[in-house]
Amino acid sequence: MAALSKTEVPPWGLAIAGSTGAVLANALVYPLDIVKTRLQVQIKQHKNDPPVEAHAVNHHKHYNGTLHAITSIVDDEGFSGLYSGMAGALLGVASTNFAYFYWYSTVRELYLQKVSGGKHPSTAVELSLGAAAGALAQLFTIPIAVVTTRQQTQPKHDKKSMLATAKEVIHGEDGYSGLWRGMKASLVLVVNPAITYGAYQRLREVLYPGRMNLKAHEAFLLGAMSKSLATIVTQPLIVAKVGLQSRPPPARQGKPFKSFLEVMRYIVEKEGALGLYKGVAPQILKGLLVQGMLMMTKERMELLFVLLFRYVRKVRKEKLEQLASVAARSIEQAKAAAAGVAKSQNY
Repeated sequence: MAALSKTEVPPWGLAIAGSTGAVLANALVYPLDIVKTRLQVQIKQHKNDPPVEAHAVNHHKHYNGTLHAITSIVDDEGFSGLYSGMAGALLGVASTNFAYFYWYSTVRELYLQKVSGGKHPSTAVELSLGAAAGALAQLFTIPIAVVTTRQQTQPKHDKKSMLATAKEVIHGEDGYSGLWRGMKASLVLVVNPAITYGAYQRLREVLYPGRMNLKAHEAFLLGAMSKSLATIVTQPLIVAKVGLQSRPPPARQGKPFKSFLEVMRYIVEKEGALGLYKGVAPQILKGLLVQGMLMMTKERMELLFVLLFRYVRKVRKEKLEQLASVAARSIEQAKAAAAGVAKSQNY
C-alpha cells in the first residue's frame, strides 16, 4: 500500500480534521478557559479609584490564583459555573479553527505550487502564511469570541444566553460594531497561531525529518511545545484582548476601553508590568493540553480522511470499470447483432 499523504485531502477535509480536534480538546479542558478568562479580566481595586457600589464588588470577586478561582467558582455557582458559555465557546472554537485550517492549507498549497516549486517554506514564510490564514479566520469569527468572553465573565445573577448576550453588546454604546470589539488586538494576535503552527512545522522537520505521519504522542509533544512558545510571546496581547471584549472593571464605572493599548496601560498602572501576564499559568496549561490533543486528534483525523478518499476513489474506479465493461459488452453485442442482420440480408 502506498504511503499515506495529506496532499490527498482537500482543504475542507483538513479544516474538518482541525476543527474536530480543537472542539474535542477544548471541551475536555473548558474549566481552565473559564478560569484564565476571569483571572485576566480582574483588576485590583486601588484606594485612589472612584468608589464602587457594594453590589458591584460582590459580583466581581477577586481570585488569588488558579486553584482559588476554581474553588470560588464552584462554591458560588456550583460545578456548572465552570462551564458557563461552553456552547458558544465551542461554536467559536469550531468556526475559528475550521476557517483557520481551511485558509492555512489553501494558502500553503498555493505557495508550494506557485512560488516555491514544492520546496518546504522557510520559517519566516511559514509564519507569514499562518498569519494570513489567522487574519482571514478572525474577520469572520470574532463576534462569537466577543459573546463568549462576555458569557464567561457574567456574574451568577446575570447569566444570559448567546443571543441575549449578543443583543446586550449591540445595545451598548458601540452598536453592531461592538461585536467586533478587540478586532485590532485579534489581528495582531494572529501571530499566536502563526507562531504555533510555524513552530510545529519547523520542529517536526527538525525532530522527525522525512516523516509523513507522526505517532499520537509525537504530535502531542510537538503541539504542546509550539503552543507554549506562542503563549509566552503573546500573553500581554491575550490579556488586553480579553479586557477589551469583557465588561469594564468596576473602577471604570461602566466606561469601556477603546483600544488594547489603553487596556495594557491601565493594567500596568494598576498592577505593574507583571499584570500583563496574569492568568498565564492556566493559559499555558490549557494551551499545552488543547494544542497537544488538537494536533494528536488532527493527525489521526487527517489519516482517516486519506483512507476515506482512497476508498471512495477505489469504489468510483471499480464502478467506472464495471460501466466500461458493460458498455464494451453492449458494443460487442450490437456489432454481433448488426453482423447477423447483414448476413441474413445477403441470403
